[in-house]
Amino acid sequence: MLKSNPAKLLFVAIVLFAVPALSQSCALCYTQAAASGARFIHSLRDGILVLMVPPMFMSVGITWLAYRKRNQFAAGEQEEVQLEQIESDQDDLER
Repeated sequence: MLKSNPAKLLFVAIVLFAVPALSQSCALCYTQAAASGARFIHSLRDGILVLMVPPMFMSVGITWLAYRKRNQFAAGEQEEVQLEQIESDQDDLER
């Protein structure tokens, strides 16, 4: 049987309740865009791109940095463990 995890249940609830919220749009915005001319529609599309592109590049940049630095901390810990092992081996040889 599947065990119920509160975090998983919360995630599923948020996803299910967010779908109707995302499908709603402002009636005024919709009627204004439908009634306007080609110039306004072009400006609206440009505005959407201006609002979407910078956060997208920021997300890609952060993801790229995280990917590049993913083993930096683990490598530092491994070096410390190796140094401790070398020191303990030297102490054993001196005895």
